[in-house]
Amino acid sequence: MFEKWWVIIVALAALLVWAVVAHNHLVELRNRFQNAFAQIDVQLKRRYELIPNLVESAKASMAHERATLLEVIAARNTADSARQYAAQQPGDGQALRALAQAESAMGAAWGRFMAVSEAYPDLKANQTLGQLMEELAATENRVGFARQAFNDAVMFYNTARQSFPTHLIANHYAFGPAELLQVDNPEERKAVRVAF
Repeated sequence: MFEKWWVIIVALAALLVWAVVAHNHLVELRNRFQNAFAQIDVQLKRRYELIPNLVESAKASMAHERATLLEVIAARNTADSARQYAAQQPGDGQALRALAQAESAMGAAWGRFMAVSEAYPDLKANQTLGQLMEELAATENRVGFARQAFNDAVMFYNTARQSFPTHLIANHYAFGPAELLQVDNPEERKAVRVAF
């Protein structure tokens, strides 16, 4: 009789240990994807700080293109607001979709800026603008790597929370699904051209 209780106690203890380990693993994976988004946030913030400097450097040469310059700044401000919202809830699909949409709009405005800037040869000779463009190109690469790291972390988290029997813990403790940061516009998938 004592052996029967001993087996039950050991089984319950093993179940409790498994539940704690599964919960902690989900917490770790959730923290990883949140940290991965924080890295995207840092790079996007850097990008959004570079863009006004680029526009300011180009303003004197592109005085007749005021609407294009204002469009880039407005798109940058919208994207920065979306970034801040997404940074508060990096697993929220709505926030990530809003960020992706704002990024797409900013990319389109930036593309128009780059197309218009081709008509101004003195911009190509501007060293400050050239340095800013190099920084922006490097930042774009870092944004791409950070997005990949975020999406990888989200995939690991979602896989863990959907796997049996861990999904029992995930559902009980409200570990909801996280959403990937995806680019919906096929044009946005192309590399941003930042050369003068």
